[in-house]
Amino acid sequence: MPRLPRLNLPNIPQHVVQRGNNRQVTFFYEQDYTVYLDKLKEYGKKFDVAIHAYVLMTNHVHLLMTPSTKTGVSQLIQSLGRYYVRYINKTYNRSGTLWEGRYKSTLVDSEHYFLLVSRYIELNPVRADMVAHPAKYPWSSYQGNALDKKIELLTAHHCYEVLGHNTESRKVAYRTLFKAHIPKLKLAEIRDATNKAWVLGDNRFKEQIEQQTGRRSSPQMRGGDRKSKEYKEKITNQ
Repeated sequence: MPRLPRLNLPNIPQHVVQRGNNRQVTFFYEQDYTVYLDKLKEYGKKFDVAIHAYVLMTNHVHLLMTPSTKTGVSQLIQSLGRYYVRYINKTYNRSGTLWEGRYKSTLVDSEHYFLLVSRYIELNPVRADMVAHPAKYPWSSYQGNALDKKIELLTAHHCYEVLGHNTESRKVAYRTLFKAHIPKLKLAEIRDATNKAWVLGDNRFKEQIEQQTGRRSSPQMRGGDRKSKEYKEKITNQ
């Protein structure tokens, strides 16, 4: 099956995942994380892309960001990726590619999924058993969104801003969100949408995206799906 074209629309958040080629390590020492974040900030400004959440894992990155133009995210990822590969190859006397050839991305329904995806991203080190709590991991936006670290590359999204009437109340409310576990079905939904270039949102949001882009926003039901209890109930209730 051919890969679907990425959905790129201005002013709609995107969850982006970029992995090391063959899952190889992409960050070796502390300075590598710092260089990546400095350039993320630089290219975010250059291409007018607001960065809301991120995590830099050993061999991949997650980013949640909103472009102001249709091409902003792809321009940022391409420019950042090229720079970082040159930096790694020069610093560690290596050659060749570093990242997978194609990054993964999905459009995110702000109203229903933005804060969920932000938590999903910042909880990555916990799910990987690297730390017991996201506050213990230094290379994620949790340090700025929930704690007192000033991270200049971050831009607060409206969904984050309405959590409280000032900075401290927002951070408190945001930390409270992490007391609840993300259900396994939601984890799977986020992963599937991102890996397969589907839209992450409710039916109304998906329909809006389909009208704007002219392509399907979610997979079609297969023959076996039509026999499921859920499908039969849906047809009955129509």
